[in-house]
Amino acid sequence: MSWEYLGYFASVLLVASLMMSNVTKLRWLNLAGCIAFTVYGIAITAWPVAITNGLLSLVNLYHLFKLHRYESEQQS
Repeated sequence: MSWEYLGYFASVLLVASLMMSNVTKLRWLNLAGCIAFTVYGIAITAWPVAITNGLLSLVNLYHLFKLHRYESEQQS
């Protein structure tokens, strides 16, 4: 498998995430793109790409957790 295709796929996910009007969908797609870029960065030993996107994955997870908690509070 050419790792280049994973990089293109990750790029598509990030671009698609920024076209979402729903913040939750944006965060999930962006998380998927960041994870794909993290794997891509590790595979091609591009550590700045891997580290940055790994950290951005954590940021997305944090915001998804906050969104889930906020939605749960609104339902009670």
